[in-house]
Amino acid sequence: MSVAAASFAYWTHNLDPVAIRFPEGWVLHGIHWYGLAYAAGFLVAAFLLSYWRRKGLTPVASAVDESSLITAVMMGVVLGGRLGHVLLYAREEFLADPAMVFRVWQGGMASHGGFLGVILAAIWFSQTRKVSFLKVGDLLCAMAPAGILFGRLANFVNAELVGRPSQVAWAVIFPHEGPEPRHPSQLYEALGEGLLPLLWVLWRFPQKLSPGRLAGEFLLIYSAARFASEFFRLPEDGYIFGLTAGQFWTLPLALLGLCLILLSRRNSNDVAR
Repeated sequence: MSVAAASFAYWTHNLDPVAIRFPEGWVLHGIHWYGLAYAAGFLVAAFLLSYWRRKGLTPVASAVDESSLITAVMMGVVLGGRLGHVLLYAREEFLADPAMVFRVWQGGMASHGGFLGVILAAIWFSQTRKVSFLKVGDLLCAMAPAGILFGRLANFVNAELVGRPSQVAWAVIFPHEGPEPRHPSQLYEALGEGLLPLLWVLWRFPQKLSPGRLAGEFLLIYSAARFASEFFRLPEDGYIFGLTAGQFWTLPLALLGLCLILLSRRNSNDVAR
C-alpha cells in the first residue's frame, strides 16, 4: 500500500498530549493527559478503598489509615515506576541526561517498577499497622487496575510505546514513527492489563477468599495480558533471552502470582483441617 493510500485508509494520530495549555512564559507549559491519568487512577483507588473499608471488607481500620495507605501507594507507584523505567529501559538516556528522571510528564513509567513500589508500600503498611501482608496485598492489587487502564490510555494519547506495523482495519498511523500503520498496542494493553483485571477484582473482592488469592489472580491475569500484548508492541527496549524486555520482566510477576495462589490454597487447606 502506498503512503498516500495508507493516509486515507487509516486514522492518523493527531492527539495533543497536553490537556490544558498555560499562557507562554509560565514555568509549566500546561496539564498533560499523562498526569491526569495518574490522578484519575489514584482517585478511583481512593474511592474503592473507602467504599470497601466502610463495608468492612479491608484490613484498613480507620480513615486515617486509609489516607496513609493511599499516600504510600502514590509514592510507591510514582517513584518505583520512574526508577524502574530508568534502571530497566533508559539507562543510557539517564547517563546522558540525569535530569530526565524528573521529567515524568514526558512519559516513561515502568509498570514493573510500579509494582515493586506498591509491594514496598504493602510491607510498610502491614508492619506499622500489624495486619496481614497478604490481605494488604489483595487490597492493593484490587485498587491497581484502574490506574493501569488510565495509564495505558495516556500512552496512546502521548503516541508512545507504539505497536508493530500492521494493516488490520483498526491500525493507526503515528506520524513520528513514519507513514506505516501500526497496531494500537496501547489500547490492547489498556483492555488486557487494565479493564479485564478491573472487572475481575470487582467481581472477586467481595467474595471470601483466602489471603493472597486475589493478588495472585491479578498478577497472573496482568502478566498473561502483558506477555501477549508484547507480540503487537514495537520492541523498542530490545530482547532478553529471545523475549522482549517487557515479556522477560513480566515472568517474575507471573511466578509471584502463582506462588501466592499456591500459598493461599495451602493456607485454606490448613484452616479446613
